[in-house]
Amino acid sequence: MTDLDKALADIVAIRSQLVRGTAFSGYGPAAFAATAGLALATATAQTLLLDDPDARPLLFFGAWIATAVIALGLVGAEMRARARRHTGGLGDAMIHDAVEQFLPAGAAGALLALVLARVSPESLWLLPGLWQVLVSLGIFAGVRVMPRGVALVAAWYLVAGLAVLVVTGWERSLSPWAMGLPFAVGQGLMALVVRAASEADDAEI
Repeated sequence: MTDLDKALADIVAIRSQLVRGTAFSGYGPAAFAATAGLALATATAQTLLLDDPDARPLLFFGAWIATAVIALGLVGAEMRARARRHTGGLGDAMIHDAVEQFLPAGAAGALLALVLARVSPESLWLLPGLWQVLVSLGIFAGVRVMPRGVALVAAWYLVAGLAVLVVTGWERSLSPWAMGLPFAVGQGLMALVVRAASEADDAEI
């Protein structure tokens, strides 16, 4: 390895360490607040239009997966726009690092749904609670580079997921509000945490 190659490798390593050790300021409260509204809207629509979710689990989970995709699009778009304004040349690298924190939990959630649907469809009632627990783990994994107070959101999803497993376990049935209410509250809390962190950062400037 030449001196130039070694210098370039050192720069890449330093840049990577800087990204991983810096709090990501690309999150914005508006998108998280919008996703809370989406969760409430989906739960309300299913309550009105889906008489028996247990009889149509594909429609039930399909609506929530579509909601999650839209929510990710909203958060991702705002994150990208804010990252370019607030993190300079490190924006793309920090977005990549932030997304990387959630990939294991997201992949686990998708695989869990596929396995339950294939092997034990009668156990699909477990998915809402399990998904919330996985979201909690994904947030906890990124606490180091996320706004202060985000651990409270992770704790909410953990408690909510376990509570949903207990409550839905009594009848072992699917409920729109077992998804809608925990995610609406969780995303609303995230919006408040991100807004407070943003205001604190502005005050320090």
